[in-house]
Amino acid sequence: MLVSAMQRAVLIMFVAMSLIPAGDSAGKLLTSTLGVAPVFVAWSRFALGALMVLPFLSRGAVRLFRDWRIWLRAGMLSGGITAIQTALQTADVATVFTAFFIGPMFSYCLAAVFLREPVTRLRSMLIVMGFGGVVLVVRPGAVPDPGVLWAVTAGLFYGAFLTMSRWLTGVGTPIALTLSQLSISALFLLPFGLAHLPPASLPVAALTLASALCSMLGNLLLLYAYRIASATKLAPLIYFQLIAAVGFGWAVFGDLPDVYTWAGLAVIIATGLASTRLR
Repeated sequence: MLVSAMQRAVLIMFVAMSLIPAGDSAGKLLTSTLGVAPVFVAWSRFALGALMVLPFLSRGAVRLFRDWRIWLRAGMLSGGITAIQTALQTADVATVFTAFFIGPMFSYCLAAVFLREPVTRLRSMLIVMGFGGVVLVVRPGAVPDPGVLWAVTAGLFYGAFLTMSRWLTGVGTPIALTLSQLSISALFLLPFGLAHLPPASLPVAALTLASALCSMLGNLLLLYAYRIASATKLAPLIYFQLIAAVGFGWAVFGDLPDVYTWAGLAVIIATGLASTRLR
């Protein structure tokens, strides 16, 4: 039986959304069990990812590096990935990913202010409800968990990155934009990555490669899925990352979210799915 284009896109999305938390789980193993510095994990992910994308470089990609906005966008990404690796050093994967999802909400606010994107009352209400889900995870009235605070910081960086990505739509192909963000981020973090080189060992090398490879494949498969089906139809599947994060946290580290994180996760998924249905 022939598989439709939409079915292929959905399957690709599920694989992509599983690979991204898998890469971060490998990063957590590096930082929490092998003592590798989070900034090295972030830098190696960018550097290896750039090398993986380099063979697909097109001629017009070089001109992107002349645009200051490309450099600012890469700065947001490098800050976000470094922050989330720092968060994963002490917090469990599911909690980090749930707090990190403040990013799309922050992006919505930035896009409304700076890009003049339309704002509706219902969508704004859903954003506020989703923020309530993040508050359930962060619980600002309790003793602050540094890992969760780093995850929120990562989400804010990523929200700015998403808004800048919308701002730069059309300035280059997805592959060219991917290469620019990876190579510039690797350049930004180069001094810090080299200053925190871990002792060479097979486990460190294997997990470093796995972290970079899973992250890169996840993002490339995401781009490929969007070439097959519309973003509107695939957007709800983004939230499968949260389910995959819970699964990896339990399978690899034996961690399960507490009741507040479960509640926050449920609120974020529900409001996210409702928001995508409004398009």
